[in-house]
Formats: sequence, C-alpha cells, structure tokens
Amino acid sequence: MVTLKLKKSPAPQESVGPKRPARGSSAPRHRPTLAEAQAARAERAERERALAEPPSREPGRPDARWDHRSAAGSTPRDDGPRRAAPPERAAPHDRTRPEGPPRGEAQRSAMQRGNMQRSAIQEQTPRPRHGPGPERGPGPARGPASATQPQPLPQQPPAGSAQGERLSKRMTTLGLASRREADEWIEAGWVKVDGRLAVLGQRVGPDAQIWIDPAAHRQQAQRVTILLHKPIGYVSGQAEDGHEPAAVLIRRENQWAEDRSGLRWHPGHLRSLAPAGRLDIDSTGLLVLTQDGRIARQLIGDESLVEKEYLVRVRYTREGSLPDADLALLNHGLSLDDHVLRPAKVSWANEDQLRFVLREGRKRQIRRMCEAVGLEVLALKRVRIGSVPLGHLPPGQWRYLRRDEFFA
Repeated sequence: MVTLKLKKSPAPQESVGPKRPARGSSAPRHRPTLAEAQAARAERAERERALAEPPSREPGRPDARWDHRSAAGSTPRDDGPRRAAPPERAAPHDRTRPEGPPRGEAQRSAMQRGNMQRSAIQEQTPRPRHGPGPERGPGPARGPASATQPQPLPQQPPAGSAQGERLSKRMTTLGLASRREADEWIEAGWVKVDGRLAVLGQRVGPDAQIWIDPAAHRQQAQRVTILLHKPIGYVSGQAEDGHEPAAVLIRRENQWAEDRSGLRWHPGHLRSLAPAGRLDIDSTGLLVLTQDGRIARQLIGDESLVEKEYLVRVRYTREGSLPDADLALLNHGLSLDDHVLRPAKVSWANEDQLRFVLREGRKRQIRRMCEAVGLEVLALKRVRIGSVPLGHLPPGQWRYLRRDEFFA
C-alpha cells in the first residue's frame, strides 16, 4: 500500500519594502502569459504592416480598403501568411492606454480626415492658369480684374478689314484724285493716314486725317487734258468692229495750230490717257481725253451734273409735225431701260435741228429719245461740255485744255 504525502506549498514571501503599484491603477501588475504575448505581437505586426501601405492617392477620398472594414466594425483582415513570433521571447509590459480604437486605425482615420479637408480647400481655391487654354471644368465665378493688372491694348483694324471706307474711294469723294491715281499714290508712298503710311486696300473711318505728299500734286499738275473734235468713223474707247479708237488722232501733226495752252505734244501725254465720256461711232463733236482722274469723275461720275449740249438734225417720220406734247415729253417724262430720265432742255434750233442739253449720258440716249416720239436722227454733234465749247476746232484735230478753263 502506497502512502501519498501531500507537500505543503511554502507561503509566499513578502518582499522587503513597500510594493510598487501599477501605473494608473492600484491593482497589482499583471504579467502576461506566453499566449497573450504572442497575440499582442501579432496584432502589432498587423498594425505596422497596415501603416506601411501607402494611403489612397486620390485627394479627398479615403482608402476603400478601410471603408468597408470600418463599416463592418472589424479590423483589417490580412490574407497573407503571418510571421510567427519567437516563442522564447517574452513580451514587454503592455502599458495601459485610454480606451478607443487601436492606434493604427486612429492614425488612418486622422489621415483620411486630413485628406478630405485638403480636398475641400482645393475645390474652393481657384487654380492659377498659365497661358491661354480651354477651361478644365466649371469653377467659381471670378471677380473683376485687379486695377494693377495690365489691360490688353485695343487692336487696330488690319488693312482690308470690313471697317470703314476704302481709302482710294474716300480720296476720290474728296476730289483729291481718281481711284487709279489714289492707288498709284498709295503704292508710291505718297499718302499717310493719321500720320501712318497708307497701304493698298486700307479702309478709313469718317474722322481719318489724310495727308498727300506734295510730289503727288506736282505730278498731278503735269497731267494733261485734251479736247478732240471727233469725226465720224472713230469709236470713243477701245477699238471695236474694225474701227479705230479716237486716241490714235492724238499726234503731233494733228495739234491745232491755234492752241493757246502753251503746251506742246509729248509722247508721255499719251500715257494713261482715257476718254471722259463717249460719242457714238456715227456722231461727231467734242470728246474729252484726260490723264486727270478728277476731271474724269467730274464729267462721267454717277453724281455728275455737268451739262452737255448737242445739235441734232432730225426728220419726223409721222404725219404732220412734231406735236408740242411730244416736245414736252422730250424735256421730261421719258424712261429708258426702266429708268426715268433726268429733266432735259430740248428746243428747236432751226427748222430741222433740235438743241439738246443733258445732265446724263446713257448709251445712245438722244437717238432712243427721238425714236420714242417718231423722230429719226440724221446727224448728231456735241458742241459743249460744261463751260468748255467746241468752238472752231476742226474735225480730226485737238488742243490742250488751258489752265484757265474749267468744265464746271
């Protein structure tokens, strides 16, 4: 028979001196067991690994990995293998902390709140733009520009823009030159607008200051105007239907001997010489050819009111004589090509000649007016333009317009 002896455990020895109470508590300090130490180390390793992972790069948006875990009320789950803690190493004493979420989760929550605050500030603060470019998205309305910010200078309208009137036309309207002359002067650098050199095709406003170089006026003064007594068989302008232009008669030998202008024929006088008006091929009388665009515009411009006088020999093609009512109709009331003619002065010069004084010159106007009232034109001669008469100038000869002669 075996007798068991129970060994009585010795009583705990009391430590010498007073006991050191635990920090923050009056209870004796608890020494964790090996299992508790391993669990604490695993939890710290889990938190350190989570903190080592970078947060979400998108500002103002928390990391999605923590959103669903926080909503579920659980700690992050790691699917990878856990590193085992050394079994023989004792865990350090765990210091008592205030109650709350683990330190890793608290730090992540603070980071998320900071990101959201920075995102809100960025959305409220307009980003400076460097240079022109399209807007990247709707943003807050911008206030007025600072008074110290430089303002853009107003752009000048380029030459040929749709603003204003063409410079050459303005010069013609002002009586400075013809369209052709104006373009020649601009191209030669003889024209300035508001102190700046003009260019071809430039447009000007109503208050533009136009300056002309004196050289242009000197050249203009040297341009000549020729008075020709055009005979039958010559056309006024370009050659047509085998008929020569009247300009071929402007030769040295055809200058009228009684020309008192003091000018003598020069080949340069034929340059840019153009007819200012027309006479039909079967009409005679005074024809003006000029190098001066101002005179051409004065005689044949749309607004010209210079009188032109004709002697017209006619024959009445109906019974009796021309009624007074038809004579009155020749003075005013006829229309050509759906255009009401301007009032004219028509009267009998002798038994078979009518005197016409017109202020316009439509194609074959006198012949068509006469046909409208039953008159046939047998001969037509122009004897005056403005205040310049044909006089005794013989057919086929010419003379220069004197400096004391003016058409209006």
